[in-house]
Amino acid sequence: MSISRRDLLKLSGIAGATVFAPALVRAQELEKKEVTIAVGGQALIYYLPLSIANINGYFKDEGLDAKVVDFAGGSKALQAVVGGSADVVSGAFEHTITLQSKGQAYRTFVQQGRAPMIVLAVSKKTMPDYKSPADLKGKKIGVTAPGSSTNMMASFFLSQHGLKPADVSYIGVGAGAGAITAMRTGQIDAIANLDPVISTLVKEDAVTLIADTRTLKDTKQVFGGNMPSGCLYTSQSFIDANPNTVQALANAIVRADKWIQAASPDEIAKTVPEGYLLGDPDLYKLALKGNMEALSPDGMVPEDGPQTALNALAAFVPNFPKDKIDVSKVWTNDYVIKANKKYPHA
Repeated sequence: MSISRRDLLKLSGIAGATVFAPALVRAQELEKKEVTIAVGGQALIYYLPLSIANINGYFKDEGLDAKVVDFAGGSKALQAVVGGSADVVSGAFEHTITLQSKGQAYRTFVQQGRAPMIVLAVSKKTMPDYKSPADLKGKKIGVTAPGSSTNMMASFFLSQHGLKPADVSYIGVGAGAGAITAMRTGQIDAIANLDPVISTLVKEDAVTLIADTRTLKDTKQVFGGNMPSGCLYTSQSFIDANPNTVQALANAIVRADKWIQAASPDEIAKTVPEGYLLGDPDLYKLALKGNMEALSPDGMVPEDGPQTALNALAAFVPNFPKDKIDVSKVWTNDYVIKANKKYPHA
């Protein structure tokens, strides 16, 4: 039986395909199934997409065994990843820029929020006669943790009104009941925090709001442009070594982003752990409505956002090496674009 050259080529093509197919399957397999995600204040609406992805089983659907570890603030969560006890951070976008300024390559790969959702408020108890930001000189401002995005937002706002970071005292009060207690008892004069903490204090008539970044309009007013907020970020080396794992994480968060946009406040309040509601489901639902615009609808980082974040950091951190930062290296929408193709709808 003779065989032509063309048949030989066909056969070699088939053989190549059978060799290639398992390699293709392997390429799509997760490099790392067990992933630890560090977060600072998981009960905050700021981190709602992370909670929904976890509760609704979206990480599991992607083949991941995701463990979420909660810390007192975003700067603590960052330390966990840099220290090696976590793989990924669910935290504020600008931390990637801070890390680059210290020679460390970290990158955001999916967005949870498109506005910071941070509110700066003063105590009606210790500052009943508040007139302007200048009145905060010498006062104690509660933030989730020193160095966190709440700290940056407060300092950035104060710098716009002629105050330096050293003109006030920043005190870490966390992102839950402890923060509320600190304000109620007069341990702090002002607070930079998020919901449901802020909405709780507003309902009690305990504070006066002086800066609010829960809407895109107010965010642009405070920061001068789109300011990306909650995101998943990790080291560039982790992304390079685990691209399929990173894609799986992005898929889960994009799916959660879309579920939140399609869900009612009632549905969300029933889905999250009872502890998130701080004993007042109606207040939590009200806070959800107030923050919905600030939550990302699709996981995409806005094109002008990274530069806005860099400008804010440069204004906040003394002697920040702004000219040495390459913002193109601290974010990518590549994984989110693929995730949106996989999950075009909620």
